[in-house]
Formats: sequence, C-alpha cells, structure tokens
Amino acid sequence: MFPPKPVNGRRKRLVGQPLLYSISVFASLGVFLFGYDQGVMSGLITGPQFQAFFDAPDAVELGTMVAVLEIGAFITSIAAGRVGDIIGRRMTLFAGAVLFTCGGAIQTFTNGFVVMVIGRIVSGFGVGLLSTIVPIYQSEVSPPNHRGALACMEFSGNVFGYLTSVWFDYFCSFMDSDMSWRVPLFMQCVIGAILAVGSLFMPESPRWLIDTDKDAAGMAVIVDLHGGDPEDPNAKAEFREIKDRVMFERQSGESRSYKQMWTRYKRRVLLAMSSQAFAQLNGINVISYYAPRVFEEAGWHGRDAILMTGINAIIYLLSTVPPWYLVDRWGRRAILLSGAVVMAISLMATGWWMWINIPQTPQAVVLCVIIFNAAFGFSWGPIPWLYPPEIMPLNVRAKGVSISTATNWAFNYIVGELTPILQEAIEWRLYCMHGVFCIISFFLVYFTYPETKGVPLEEMDAVFGEESIKPGFLEQYSEQVALVGQGSRHSLEEGVDDDENGFAIGDADEEEGGDGKQNGWANSRTHYPPARSNAHVGGYQAVYDEEEA
Repeated sequence: MFPPKPVNGRRKRLVGQPLLYSISVFASLGVFLFGYDQGVMSGLITGPQFQAFFDAPDAVELGTMVAVLEIGAFITSIAAGRVGDIIGRRMTLFAGAVLFTCGGAIQTFTNGFVVMVIGRIVSGFGVGLLSTIVPIYQSEVSPPNHRGALACMEFSGNVFGYLTSVWFDYFCSFMDSDMSWRVPLFMQCVIGAILAVGSLFMPESPRWLIDTDKDAAGMAVIVDLHGGDPEDPNAKAEFREIKDRVMFERQSGESRSYKQMWTRYKRRVLLAMSSQAFAQLNGINVISYYAPRVFEEAGWHGRDAILMTGINAIIYLLSTVPPWYLVDRWGRRAILLSGAVVMAISLMATGWWMWINIPQTPQAVVLCVIIFNAAFGFSWGPIPWLYPPEIMPLNVRAKGVSISTATNWAFNYIVGELTPILQEAIEWRLYCMHGVFCIISFFLVYFTYPETKGVPLEEMDAVFGEESIKPGFLEQYSEQVALVGQGSRHSLEEGVDDDENGFAIGDADEEEGGDGKQNGWANSRTHYPPARSNAHVGGYQAVYDEEEA
C-alpha cells in the first residue's frame, strides 16, 4: 500500500487503516452524544438544586423528563432511513448533530418543566438521526474482517459518553447553585458543535455514492480506504462487488419501499427489531437512567450514590473493550448468548439482595449492578447496533436500520417512563422481571439468529438462504446493455461525452475533490460501465479489468 500522490497540488490525505480508524473514532462522537444524554439526567435528578428548581418532581415528571427524549428519537429514527438515502450518510450525521446542539441549548437555559421537556424532545430528534445513521455509515466503510471490531469500538464511544456525563454530574454536584445541573446540560452543545463541524470533513459512504451513481467518487473513497493505490486489486474487487449488487437489485426491479422491505425481507427485519427490543427489555436503562436511584434504594445516599454510579460507569466502559478483539473471532451469537446468561444471573441476584435487605445489601447490589453492566457492555450493548446494518441489503439498509432503531427508542421510552413507577410499585421484583427477559433473549438468539461473522455485506443473502448475485454480474449485464443499444456505447479512450446516456460524471468527481473531468463510468439508471475501461477516479488514473476484478 502506498500513499496517494498529491492531486492538483493538494496535500496528501489519510488513507488505509489510519483513515479507517479516524473515521471510526470520529463517527463514534455521534454515539458519544446519545451516551452522554442517557447518563447526564441520571445524576441530575437526585441533586438538591435540580429538585428545588423543578419543585420536587414526582416519579411521573421525572420519568417524562428522562424518557421524553426517546419520543423525539423514535420519530426521527423512522424518518432517518429515507433522509439517509436522499441526502447521504454524512449530511444526515451533520443534521443530527445540529439538532442535538439546539436541544442541548434549550435544556441549558430552561425556565421550567415544559421547556425542559421541549429541549429533551429536540435533542431526541438529533439522537434519532445519529443513532440510525452512524451504524449504517460505520458498516458501509468497514471491511468484513474488521466490521465487528469497528462497530464495537463505536459502542465504546457510546459508553464513554455515558461515563463522561456521570462523572461530570458528580464534580458539578459540588456547585451550590443551578450551575450544578445547567453546566452538564450545556456540554451537549459543545460536543454537538464539534461533531457538526467535523462531519463536513468526513468522506461519504462509498456504497451510498455508488448506489446513487456517483461511481467515480465512490471508487475514490474505496481507493483511499484500501491504502490509496488505484491499482489495488482489493479496491477494484470491492467496487465491482458493490456495483454488482446495485445492478442486480435494479435489474430485479425490487422496490425500495417499506412495504417491499417487509414483504421481501420480513425475517431480517424482525431479527433486527428483536435485537434492539431486547437490548432494552434486558434492563440496561434501569441502570443507565436511574443508577443513582437504584443505589439509593439499596442504601447509598446523595453524592455517594452518584459516586457509585461513576465507578460502575468506568467498569462498564472497560467491558466494551474485549469485543473489539473477540467479535470477529467468536462471532455475534456466542457473545450475545454468554452475555444473556450473565445478565440474567446478576439481575436475579440484585432483586434477591434487595428482597432480603440485610446490612450487606448495599455492597452486594453495587457488585451485581457492576457485573450486569459489564456483561451488557460486552454483549447486548454493541451487537444490536452491529447486527441490523449487517443483515439488511443495500437497497433497503437505511430503512431497515431505521425501523430497528425506532424499535430501540420505542422500548427505550417504555422502560425509561415505567422504571421509576415500577421501582415504587413492585420494588425488587423489577430486576427479576428484566432477568426473565434476559433468559428469553438467550433462547431467541440460540434458535433464530444466523451468524454473520466475516460475511461481506453483498453476500449476506446466502446466510439467509436467499438468491444471491454471482461474480461477474457487472460484465454480463454490461454486455446485455451493449447489445440493446450499440449507439449509446462510446469509446472511453476517445474521450467522448454522452451526458444524455449518463457517461459524464464530472460533477460527482468535483464534489468529492476531483478535477471535474468527464469520467468513464456510467452515471444513469440504465447504462453501466463496460468490462474494461479507463477512468479518472477522484484524481487517480485507474484501470478496471474484468480479469483483475
């Protein structure tokens, strides 16, 4: 792998693994935001200044302030699939960051309960877009053998956001004014603004570019991800595989509607939805949103409850690291199954210790909660964000992931709204109830979830026993097009433009930083590149050869 030569005097860009990991780290800011938002309220709602300002809110009001964010997230997560297909993954990420920043500002300068709820909903709009598009973007730029690890690193960003908010709450709790809760809320604006600006400098998903006929720009991104060498056979092969998939879906006449997705890919949609539903039903947000209340219920009080939450958050973050190395070795199923077992045991034990209520209960509950959080961070935390974009085909990936993410936020809201009520109504039985859901999730995964470890996204059909495209589909279909319309085919080497038939794509090249020259790949819904052609791709001179692909 060699770094790319400067094009038109521009500086060299990041390429290869440095680019891939830079994208992963920065995209993780998107999930850092909603991790921060999940944790920030948990430490604030027990603070004396917060309680005084909102006139000692009852359980329903607290549940609404915490969980109303999920209503906003639910709404935009449904729309995010369509939005992501229209404006692209990168601009959807930008829009989500802007909305989150605006919501954070409203919360910071709130003058009462109603304005706080409005601010939480607006932040939820941003979270819905981010939580949908970041996993899609991550999966579409990642190679198959590292896709799981990078997605797990992304989830670590979510937990790091949660940890940051908890400790920020703790240190701000020493302020003897409304600043003790306004400052942590203002940090949402700072982080959101950083992500909004940074997203403008990230490359677009190559799969979205190719799916929207910006082939030259898509190939340029693929070349950079593979190290910057336009002659790299792996880069050429990946381009052809993606283009094959796009053409196969178009030739088959498959609709991109939600109805068609549900009809054609019902099993995949249900699996994606179930993974996100049980990630919430397994009890994580009982801890994420209300950890200080859980610890107060167990015998810790005031600032000590927030401190225990902070210690738990540190171990929670550390637990997300092993999947980086294991998810592409053990596979998705093994991690989900093992996590469900440990989570069920620790939740049942939490309920039991609270029931017997002996002097050792506070310490025992902290230990059980830490074990539960660690097991979740290892398993049901990262995998439900990785699995849906893996199993959904390109033509409905954004819509499928949006449905699964909407499921997450729907159950997120239900759990967040009901937890303070159930803590008072059924007390210790609440934790046993979520333990039962963990047992159910074990059997669901064991009997219904196929393994996706190491499978390229374009070959996922075979995992589900469905018709898959054959290698060389691009060349075969190109020949069919040539036979139908000889007059539309021009020699690329002669430099003939054919805007009407879609061979001129200088606009896509220019958009992605190329030289704006006319390029040789087809840029229409009906005409496609020949088996062998020369093309200036994003400033590179590349040759795509049927034999090399």
